[in-house]
Amino acid sequence: MLRTGNAHTLEREKALADGLRDVAAELRLIDATDLVAYLRTEQFGNIANLVNSSTELYFRPGTLAFGLSGDVQLKWGETPAVALDMEFANQGVTVYFRLILEALHAGVDITYIAFGPSSARPEDNTQRLVDAISDARLTPIPRHRLSSAVLLST
Repeated sequence: MLRTGNAHTLEREKALADGLRDVAAELRLIDATDLVAYLRTEQFGNIANLVNSSTELYFRPGTLAFGLSGDVQLKWGETPAVALDMEFANQGVTVYFRLILEALHAGVDITYIAFGPSSARPEDNTQRLVDAISDARLTPIPRHRLSSAVLLST
């Protein structure tokens, strides 16, 4: 998902996207019809289990979770997309965002972010997010991926 917006928001979405690339790839291995069915029938526990299974190899427990909501875009002639509401929390940084899964791509859309305590300098807050993501991961993010775009190709 490419978007325009505040430069700090875009940098933060890039950082989050880099951190979640592996998780998005794991979730995209799940049959899309299953995700659609679980969302449409409000079987959020099933989605939470799938998200937990997809994150356990990459993130420490409790740092990344399904937000018990989501949406499906499934229209004739258009690429299907599944959006999962997610929450990331670590080192006083909390991010509520949507993880958007499409056939060939995935992306993130931050809806709310809180830094406790917050810095007056947005650059410092962005660095805190990067550090929190890095600390939450069980495996480091490969160096060549640190400057990727918001759009995740998996």
